[in-house]
Amino acid sequence: MRYCESPYFFHRRKTREIVIGDPANGGVIAGGDHPVVVQSMLTCDTMDTALCVKQTLELVAVGCQIVRITAPTVKDAANLQNIVAELRRRGVNVPIVADIHFKPEAAMEAVKWVEVVRVNPGNYADKKKFAVIEYTDAEYTAELQRIEEAFTPLVLEAKKLKRCLRIGTNHGSLSDRILNRYGDTPLGMVESALEFARICRKHDFHNFKFSMKSSNPKVMIECYRLLVARLNELDEQENRQSAIGNRQSWQYPIHLGVTEAGEGEDGRIKSAIGIGSLLCDGLGDTIRVSLTEDSPREIEVCNDLLTQIPILANSEFRIPNSEFPFDPFHFERRETPEIELNENTKCGGENLIRVVVTKATWEKVAPKISPKADVKPEAIYEDLNVFEVDPTRDFVINCDTQLVTVKDGVNLPAITAFRLLALKLKNLGRNNPILLKDCTNFEPTPLEPKIALLRASVVIGSLLADGIGDAILVRGESGAGQSLRLAYNILQAAGCRSFKTDYVACPSCGRTLFNLQTVTARIKARTDHLKGVKIAIMGCIVNGPGEMADADFGYVGGAPNKINLYVGKQAIKFNIPEAEAVERLVDLIKEHNKWVEPEIVASREKEIGW
Repeated sequence: MRYCESPYFFHRRKTREIVIGDPANGGVIAGGDHPVVVQSMLTCDTMDTALCVKQTLELVAVGCQIVRITAPTVKDAANLQNIVAELRRRGVNVPIVADIHFKPEAAMEAVKWVEVVRVNPGNYADKKKFAVIEYTDAEYTAELQRIEEAFTPLVLEAKKLKRCLRIGTNHGSLSDRILNRYGDTPLGMVESALEFARICRKHDFHNFKFSMKSSNPKVMIECYRLLVARLNELDEQENRQSAIGNRQSWQYPIHLGVTEAGEGEDGRIKSAIGIGSLLCDGLGDTIRVSLTEDSPREIEVCNDLLTQIPILANSEFRIPNSEFPFDPFHFERRETPEIELNENTKCGGENLIRVVVTKATWEKVAPKISPKADVKPEAIYEDLNVFEVDPTRDFVINCDTQLVTVKDGVNLPAITAFRLLALKLKNLGRNNPILLKDCTNFEPTPLEPKIALLRASVVIGSLLADGIGDAILVRGESGAGQSLRLAYNILQAAGCRSFKTDYVACPSCGRTLFNLQTVTARIKARTDHLKGVKIAIMGCIVNGPGEMADADFGYVGGAPNKINLYVGKQAIKFNIPEAEAVERLVDLIKEHNKWVEPEIVASREKEIGW
């Protein structure tokens, strides 16, 4: 199976075109040769027409091309008519997406008024109660028939009204039926989406796109790769089995996003790793960066990220060999021997991925770092015996215990260069540890911090998701302390190291039952010293219990002004008054022996001058 033409050369995936609204009057065409479309979502109550219109206008003003609004009930879906009518009265024709989870009847109402209806296969007309059920083949087929009966009316109505559908699978909302047959896996996510796609195709409806979202960038990347590979297989089957005039391509557009990415630097890094990696491989037709911030800020990040892709993807140099140096569908860290970087630090093998800095950075940050600091340089680049190679040329290396990197000045983008290096080592029968760099060529002027962050995250994060890399060096960020922090944050976002509390936080929408930004700040103020603890902050129960499955603790809106607290997927405490909930969360962490008192020392930021 293949998900892209080559891991070394940018070739944008050619998809079917889908029409979203009226392209001559504010709508867009996604897929084909059209530019990637950016979208965002409202955070307010769908029944508040005035506020929905206000937030939509704010998004359109900063370049948002598609606006998503949740419609959890039929009543919410019906009010979409008023929202759309007021927008059109004001001359705003941006396509509106209705976000549907549980209620087919809400979808049937929404499709009358909006250009796109998004359904979540795990929730829509399926069952999710985290129940263990053994399905016979006959029972499984019967469930599929029931889903088809529930979904078909929406398909037919969308076809009649010339609407678009988005089949949006979330890692946290797979149905019990899928979980019991496929497990909590990328394969389960893909199959869940394909079931709904087959129903669309049965009725000759093709104006739809897919999404495969997860809060874990590695899982998200793997899901999209597997989806595209399966679509390629189905396309080949269609070409073999159907007459030329009857063939219907399976190459539908895809929407990219890392869900519940959080806020600030962490949210941007997670999104850049997941979305950026796939964009560099030629995948993606619409994107959303999900941040626990005001929605217009998502659009700025989307546009900044899209601007960087032509710089980070190889579109000039053809690499003859298209063999993958890694398994794109199952993450596995590249096997290497253990080596010493210095007398205190080893890398490769089962060791942590190490953080290397230049001597100039070391000299600036070393005096400010305490011996017990979690964030510190682990080796100095100039002091290492690094074998620097040009992977476009043949080279010889005589042992596996030599740290290897790409030579500065190589005329290839970093992702391509390091993938090619891994392939060359594989072909030589060598397993040398690899030092990743975020750049091998330097800009004439220092990069803006926000751009340096995105570039480093895409390059290093995507390679780590490939399983490549035993140490990393960030140099695109010119600030010494900032580059060190960025290196550690990339490793944490990629799931490679944990040096601080990890947060999964949804971006808020009309389903959210508390102020996400305020509560997130309050929880962080009480818990951000808990190294290695993962806390999920979820506005409602739609994706909450599932999306936070790998979190240690969860803070979830259960009802207005009421919070449910979770340990993993299991709700432990219910209907806690919001005013008490943060402290009750702390109590729960203490009960499970994950709490430590904050040390009375300067923060990590102060230690190294951030």
